[in-house]
Amino acid sequence: MEFDLVVIGTGTAAMVCAMRVAKAGWKVAVVDEKPFGGTCALRGCDPKKMLVAGAEAIDAKQRMARHGVKGDLRIDWPDLIRFKRSFTDPVPEKHARQYEKEGIVTLHGTAKFTGPDRLSVGDQEIEYRKILIASGARPIPLDIPGEEHLIDNEGFLELPSLPKRIVLVGGGYIAAEFSHIAARAGADVTILQRGPRMLTQFEPELVNWLMDAFDRIGVCVITDTTVDSIRERGGAYVVHASGEGEPIEVEADLVVHAAGRAPAIERLDLEKGGIAVENGKPKLNEFLQSVSNPAVYAAGDAAANGPPLTPVSSHDAKVVAANLVDGNHRKPDYKGVPSVAFTLPPIARVGLTEAEANNAGLKFRLKCERASDWFTARRVAEAVYGFKTLVEEETGRILGAHLVGPGADQAINIFGLAIRHGLTAHDLKTTMFAYPTGASDIGYMV
Repeated sequence: MEFDLVVIGTGTAAMVCAMRVAKAGWKVAVVDEKPFGGTCALRGCDPKKMLVAGAEAIDAKQRMARHGVKGDLRIDWPDLIRFKRSFTDPVPEKHARQYEKEGIVTLHGTAKFTGPDRLSVGDQEIEYRKILIASGARPIPLDIPGEEHLIDNEGFLELPSLPKRIVLVGGGYIAAEFSHIAARAGADVTILQRGPRMLTQFEPELVNWLMDAFDRIGVCVITDTTVDSIRERGGAYVVHASGEGEPIEVEADLVVHAAGRAPAIERLDLEKGGIAVENGKPKLNEFLQSVSNPAVYAAGDAAANGPPLTPVSSHDAKVVAANLVDGNHRKPDYKGVPSVAFTLPPIARVGLTEAEANNAGLKFRLKCERASDWFTARRVAEAVYGFKTLVEEETGRILGAHLVGPGADQAINIFGLAIRHGLTAHDLKTTMFAYPTGASDIGYMV
């Protein structure tokens, strides 16, 4: 079989690029060893956010219990999972139909390079003129005894019932979000984080404020701790860890891998395709093209060129599609990409951190305030609300914005718009936002 373009993966980057190139008249195929749809639609963003919806209902009731809201409320985990599956189950067939409509050939199986212009999918040999690696990411190996007992994000999102005692290994997005879901569904949750704090991608002041929400729901966060092994005992597990003090043992009915992800390229036999790898990812030029095999491009989590976010995958795919069809001329631009951890309340960032701005030698005005007494927080009885903003002194441009609290996941997009399009603090201050909304606070944050 011969194709103008073969795409490995069927997530956001894969679909966006395949569709655009197929519309340009190319003969295109996509291949995936998992159900079509990719991480975001099936195993990540979307299903997670559907579970968060249940946790939000519990959170709102608990916050408003002393303010006029009465009655019992609980999460029925099997029903919540069925609600999630009402979205995820139709995705693979829906994607297959979209590919068929555009004349894109769909292949199921594990792709492996067998040469610089060919690969195998099962017992089929495929020749290609160009190829896009959009195979997503996988949990990084921990290389500890008992690692086989861990489940990953995919396993958590498919749990038919929720175990009582849960340990999350790691302290990033997955640990933060899953702990808030599980605790509000009635589980006893412990987080074991190697570093001195959770959510290291976010500003320390805001993470410290957010930890009050972890305390409020009873999530036990143990930092500066390394997980050494996981062992079965009496039908459950014991997680052995070490830190600055005494050795730690935590009993669990479920242990979740939340210690980071890396490009899922280890099974592709990239060496046979003449594809150079550096630091665990394909070595690419500024056009997202392999430096060693010009027929090969990469996008999204597999490229690991920009932040590991769904909008970045889509952006990468548009860049690659343009370069494939019209020749290399577009480069990715990751300026002003917001990132959110969907804890309750959420924490969000866009642009530079204070440390990054200082390292760049920029001169800026800094505003940092915990704003629990502002109306946006008081209206919903949420004590965790605050911001940190960086405004360039000479130009007034927004350099960075960091939010935690009610509506942070929405308000951060306004700051993202400002950063990407060069809007200033004056522009935001003189914008008339609807009131009373969380966005109406933005003028006071800069």
